[in-house]
Amino acid sequence: MTDARRDGKRLELPFSRRTGLRLGLGGLAGGTLGGMCGLLAAARGAGPAPATARAKACILVWLDGGPTHLETFDPKPDAPAETRGEFSAISTAVPGTQICEHLPELAKIADRYALVRSVCHDQGNHGAGNHYMMTGAPPRIPVGCGAFVSFHPSMGSVVAHERTAPHGMPAYFSMPSMTRSGGPSFLGARHAPFVIADDPNAKGFRVRDLALPAGIESDRFAARQDLRRLVDRLPRHDDPAVADPVRVLDDYYAQGERLVTTPEAQRAFDIAAEPDAVRDAYGRDGLGQRALLARRLVEAGVPFVTINDGGWDHHADLFGALEKRLPAFDRTIATLIGDLDQRGLLETTMVIVLGEFGRTPKLSVLPGQTKAGRDHWSSAMSILFAGGGTPGGLVVGATDRLGHAARDRVLAPENFVATVYAKLGIDPGMHFITPAGRPTFLVADPTPIAELMG
Repeated sequence: MTDARRDGKRLELPFSRRTGLRLGLGGLAGGTLGGMCGLLAAARGAGPAPATARAKACILVWLDGGPTHLETFDPKPDAPAETRGEFSAISTAVPGTQICEHLPELAKIADRYALVRSVCHDQGNHGAGNHYMMTGAPPRIPVGCGAFVSFHPSMGSVVAHERTAPHGMPAYFSMPSMTRSGGPSFLGARHAPFVIADDPNAKGFRVRDLALPAGIESDRFAARQDLRRLVDRLPRHDDPAVADPVRVLDDYYAQGERLVTTPEAQRAFDIAAEPDAVRDAYGRDGLGQRALLARRLVEAGVPFVTINDGGWDHHADLFGALEKRLPAFDRTIATLIGDLDQRGLLETTMVIVLGEFGRTPKLSVLPGQTKAGRDHWSSAMSILFAGGGTPGGLVVGATDRLGHAARDRVLAPENFVATVYAKLGIDPGMHFITPAGRPTFLVADPTPIAELMG
């Protein structure tokens, strides 16, 4: 499989970033090179930075399954009971803006983030909706709910293609898994996310593949590096137009070495170094500690981190499930925004919270169930957008009185994704040449949401 290109050619390895790092460390500790090379990779290069770009990093909190907009950021307290539901709306720090009663901490800091209530699309199942919101491109063919598809690069992979991270760190992380369409597509495995599957809330948390193999001390590790260099007689091409698998392998080895030997990189993952009060504020659960780790990663210079938080597909027992879940979610997101702000990082770090779509405005009870839920609904959804120069206290767009459809300032996923790129200084109007030689626009409609640009 060949990779995309813009200004030249390089060679890519046919495996993920994590696998590449693992093989790199394995080679340093005694592995071999056989059979690992053979794919064309993307040449790096950055498009012109939009003049309004202010963000350096993005923490994307993905609520997989499709969170209800009516029970989160777009309540309809005056609607009939079958639409209004069981929860009440509460006022926020911004006069005239209300959100769900189970989000009191976010209500207190509503002046620090914006809500977009009018993004909508026509992909009403998980696979297709995920792809559209993660990439800004609708899927090319019908996609089922359980599908993991990659017809277009995800936002994280594009950022990894256009930006680097210091200290040998990958530019794109995803925790605890990659989202359904969070991969690089034609950009190639070099720009896939580094997945941190381990739970940072677990005692003795340690990121696999980012420490020396068991039994290999630093002196022995250095000696094996010297040995590898001594026996390495593979030729390297100096012509940048020549695809060279050996130089790509060199890159993987070098990144692996830096990750396990650079103190700055190791410190970024040392979540145990955080004071107990900070860890408690984020929440001693998977979402809370991943949000804290995401803050540490962007603090270390990583430009894109995704937190893939599953379980938001509430077809039944919607209110029972959310009554338990929303308080922890509220605490974590409010703490993340406040912590970034206190550290002076919010101005340059976006925090974005969304899923693939909203939920039906009318409650329903599935056969065999007794407690109501809401089904998939792509005509209305809400997105929380903070940081990176985003004006706080803003509500963009509106749905109708029943939350049925976007009514005012109707926006598409393309506008949302273009906003993320523009705020990060990546030109959403640029295009790539795919391996098939076809020009492909990064975003078909590169118009960002003007109100969010600050």
